[in-house]
Amino acid sequence: MENTLDIGDKVLVNKLVYHFRSIQPGDIVVFNGEGSWDPVPAPAPGSSDPLVRLYDATLDPLYHSIIGLFGTAPGQTDYIKRVIGVPGDHVACCNASGDVTVNGVALHEQPYLYPGNPPSTQHFSITVPPGRLWVMGDHRSVSYDSRGHTADPGGGTIPESMVIGRAFMTVWPPSRWRILSIPGTFAQPGVDGGKAAALAAAAAPFLPLGAGFIIAVPMTLLQRRLRGRLRRR
Repeated sequence: MENTLDIGDKVLVNKLVYHFRSIQPGDIVVFNGEGSWDPVPAPAPGSSDPLVRLYDATLDPLYHSIIGLFGTAPGQTDYIKRVIGVPGDHVACCNASGDVTVNGVALHEQPYLYPGNPPSTQHFSITVPPGRLWVMGDHRSVSYDSRGHTADPGGGTIPESMVIGRAFMTVWPPSRWRILSIPGTFAQPGVDGGKAAALAAAAAPFLPLGAGFIIAVPMTLLQRRLRGRLRRR
């Protein structure tokens, strides 16, 4: 995702926004790759101890839910990519100018692509199935995104149900603080396939941006201090 995101950047992820609006082209999403890009892990064998079974059925899910509010759930591999196509969109590469197209409209992606990167050196053409998304990184020359998973279930697309939330702000380091807004290229006539009203909603204030930002910065600072103390020990 460079240079939109740099290695080491910490981002604030809104896990509530998709309860209020649909996922839109241009969104930067964090998602769990299980069942699409990653295999589904085999279930752990159950314990014969009734106390362990009780813990597994009650406290363990609660613990994972609480941890998930503040980052990645333990043992889970998450990815962060930009949404290019949503259900029903026809995404293809490349047209005569070398651009990725959505519903036949060329995307002018230079503002957010890594400097010097072409939109894609791989050719593809797909109509995004219901309930799925076509996602790509902004550093196209090295991004292992939907283009590299066409042989996987879903033809490289990911399930909407596995999206954890929308990354909408970088919060660390301070020099990188910025809002991750939807680029104007996705507002071009025809790209949205008639979803202009939903895109307008995407420009609304991010819920809950203020509270999330207030929480995220102190937690990041605390985490860095704790890591520093552990290293000194």
